[in-house]
Order: sequence, then C-alpha cells, then structure tokens
Amino acid sequence: MEFRFLALGDVVGKPGRRAVGTLLPVLVREERIDFVVANGENAAWNGNGIGAGDARELREAGVGCITLGDHVWRQADIVPVLEEARGIVRPANLPPEAKGKGWLEFDLPSGETLAVVNLLGQVFMDPADCPFHAADRALAALSPRARFIVVDIHAEATSEKNAIARYLDGRVSAVFGTHTHVQTADERVLPGGTAYITDLGMTGPHDSILGRKVEPVVKKMRTSMHARFEVAERDLRLQGALVALEGGTGRAISIRRVEKRLESSHI
Repeated sequence: MEFRFLALGDVVGKPGRRAVGTLLPVLVREERIDFVVANGENAAWNGNGIGAGDARELREAGVGCITLGDHVWRQADIVPVLEEARGIVRPANLPPEAKGKGWLEFDLPSGETLAVVNLLGQVFMDPADCPFHAADRALAALSPRARFIVVDIHAEATSEKNAIARYLDGRVSAVFGTHTHVQTADERVLPGGTAYITDLGMTGPHDSILGRKVEPVVKKMRTSMHARFEVAERDLRLQGALVALEGGTGRAISIRRVEKRLESSHI
C-alpha cells in the first residue's frame, strides 16, 4: 500500500489561508492525498504567529497537522490550543516548560500511525536546544506503531537542514525544511530511504518579499528606518512537496515539488 502526504510551506496571513482553503481540497482529490501537514507559524492576520481561529481555519480546509517555528508565541490565544495538542505541534527543542507538544501521532484509516515532529534550527535563529538531541528524544518517545514519521525543521541555514536530514536518514520517512519562504529545487530520496527538501516554499502572496509588501521592506533595507511590514495581497500560490511512502516500512518512494496558483490572486 502506498501512503501519500502533502507538506505545505509557510502559510502567510489571510492570503495564505485563502490559498489553502481554495486550492487544497482540489489538490487532495486530484493527487489522492492521504494526509496534509502545513507550517502555520505565519498564518495570523499580520503574518506573525498563528491565532486559534487561524489554526481552526487551516484544519477545516483539510490540514491534518500544523507545525510552527520561531513565531510560535506571537498570538496569545494559541496557547490553549497548543495545550490541547489537537493537530498542532510547536518545536520540540523549546524549554520543557513551554506549552504544547513537539510531536504528535495520528491514527490513520488504514490502521497505520503517522507521527509529525517539529524542530527549530539554531543557526542565525533565536536560542533553542539542540535539534539533533531533540530529534533523538522525540523518536525514542514515539509508539512502535508509528511507521510514517515526518519532520519539519524550521531553520534559516540550508546546511543545518541538510545535516538534520542526513542525521535522520533511514530513521524517519521525510524531512522537510521551512522558514525561508523560498522553495528549493533539491527534492530527493536520500540513501537510507528518507525524502528530503531543504525548503517547501511559501503558501501566500508571491508578488512580495517573503510575503510582505515590497515597498516597506526595500525602504527598511535602504534607509535603516523603521517600516511596518504588512502582508502582501497579490499572486497567491500554494507551495510544498508531495511524498509517497511505502506502507509497512515507511520508506520514501518519491518526492515531488508542488506549486498551484490561485487564478484570482488578489485578496
């Protein structure tokens, strides 16, 4: 039996949520997708963090599990949702006092179990525990039934994402990078059977600079003066990767980049 899951790159603001709500149901039908993981740490109205309503909207659109990152605490009302740990995970290498869980397991209709692990990078990022050690702890804690294991490494440095993937090759089904909002063209199945892509890209407005309106970002970089980085609105796209896994073993069969554009791309 083949298991097919879709991983979506960072969902940015209301435009990103609109892209998910419109494009995801169609994609799930067309590609016969069994499960969807999406990084939602920029899904809030202002592109910083995720609120309870934003998480609910993504889940209702068909996202089975939401992963987060360095903006996890930007919206206060997400804390109770993280405590419930229903379909949303925060980075596993945060302090032990942090609310929420760094990994979750999902029982699938096929009888298989899927685990989702969320990690935060250390290079050029805010302080966090070692993601390598956190990954070891997460894998040790998972049920033996969890044959399908997918890992979101939310990190800035491509070298760190590559290193995590190589470290976990053969131990998990897939490792995908998020955070940089630029889809990479290096998708492949590693020698040990783990699918990998350095960055899934961005689900949201692509007539932008990483999802933000162009002019304020250029002004800030050119003048060093403060500018409000508002979420952009045009050229809405859904980006990610579609991975096929072998039932029973959880080894990756294939990985393919995905990009879908919303025809009416102004919010």
